[in-house]
Amino acid sequence: MKSLDRKPSYRIRFSLLAIACFVVFFLSFFLGRYPVNPFVALRILFSKIIPAIPKTWTNQQEIVVTSIRFPRIACAALVGAALSVAGACYQGMFRNPMVSPDLLGASTGAGFGAALAILLGGSYLAITLSSFAFGLAAVFLALLVSKASRMQSALALVLAGVMIGSLFSSGTSFVKLVADTESQLPEITYWLMGSLSTAKNKDLLFALVPIVVGLVPLALLSWRLNLLTVSEQEAKSMGIETAKLRAVVILCSTLMTAASVSISGMIGWVGLVIPHFCRILFGQDFRRLIPASALLGATYLMVVDDLARVLTATEIPLGILTAFVGAPVFLYLIISGGTQREH
Repeated sequence: MKSLDRKPSYRIRFSLLAIACFVVFFLSFFLGRYPVNPFVALRILFSKIIPAIPKTWTNQQEIVVTSIRFPRIACAALVGAALSVAGACYQGMFRNPMVSPDLLGASTGAGFGAALAILLGGSYLAITLSSFAFGLAAVFLALLVSKASRMQSALALVLAGVMIGSLFSSGTSFVKLVADTESQLPEITYWLMGSLSTAKNKDLLFALVPIVVGLVPLALLSWRLNLLTVSEQEAKSMGIETAKLRAVVILCSTLMTAASVSISGMIGWVGLVIPHFCRILFGQDFRRLIPASALLGATYLMVVDDLARVLTATEIPLGILTAFVGAPVFLYLIISGGTQREH
C-alpha cells in the first residue's frame, strides 16, 4: 500500500518537472543581447509548424530566434538530458554514486580529438567529427584493456577507463603545448571549458541521432537496469545476462556522452549531480529515474546556458558555471547524506 500511495506523488512531481522544462525552454528564447518580444518569438516558432501565421516580424528577428537561439537552446536541453541519463546508468551499473559519464574516458578522448583537429587546422565539422570519433575510441580501448585483464571485470574496466582517460588527457596537454599561442591555443582552451555559443542547427542534427539511439534502448530496458544493482547470482536467477546488459549500457551511454561532448565541449558535473537529485525525488527505480534525469538534466543545462549568456558582457564557459553550481551542491549532499533519504 505504501508504494501505491506514492504513485500520485510521483505523477505530480513528473508533471511539475515537465512543465518546468517547457517553461525554461520557451523563456530561454527571450534572453540574450538582442531583445525579442516574447509574443513575437512564439509566433516565429509556431510559424514553422503553421505556415498560415502572418509574418509580423523582421528577418533579423527570425534569424535570431530560428538560427541562433533555437539550436543553442535545443542543444543545451539535448546535452543536459544525455549526460544526466548516462550518469544515472553508469552509477547504477557500477553501484557507485561517485561515477560520472566520463569514467571510461569518453570525455577526455573527445577533448583530445577536438584539440588535435584544431591543431591540424580542421574545419568546424572536422573538429566535431574528430571529437566524436576519439570519444568512442577511448571507451573501446578501455574495453579492450579490461577484457585482456585477469582482474575482476568491473574493477578492471574502471581502472582501464582511468588509464585511457589519463593518456588522452596527457595527449591534450601536449597538443596545447605545441599549439600556436595566438590562435590555436585560445580556441582549444575555450572548447575544453565547454560552450554552446557556436551551436547551429547542423550540430543539433548531428548529435540528435546518436543520443536518441543511445537513449531509447536505455528507456526500454529501464526495468532490467534495476537488476544491475543486485548481485550477479540474483540477476542470473531471474534470467538476466548481466554481461550483455552492461555492454548495452556502456555502448548507449558512450554514444550519448561522445555526441554531447562533440558539440558542447567538456561540461562536467551534470552527469554526476543531477542523478542524485532525481534519486531523492523519484527513488532508485530506473523506470522513473531515466525520464526524470532526462527532464531535470535538460532543464538544468538550459538554465546554466541562460546564465552564461546574461551574467556578464563576456560569455562564461558552461564548464565553469556547472562546476560552481555542482561542486557545492554535491558537497552538501555528501555532508547531509541526501541520498540516504531516497524513497
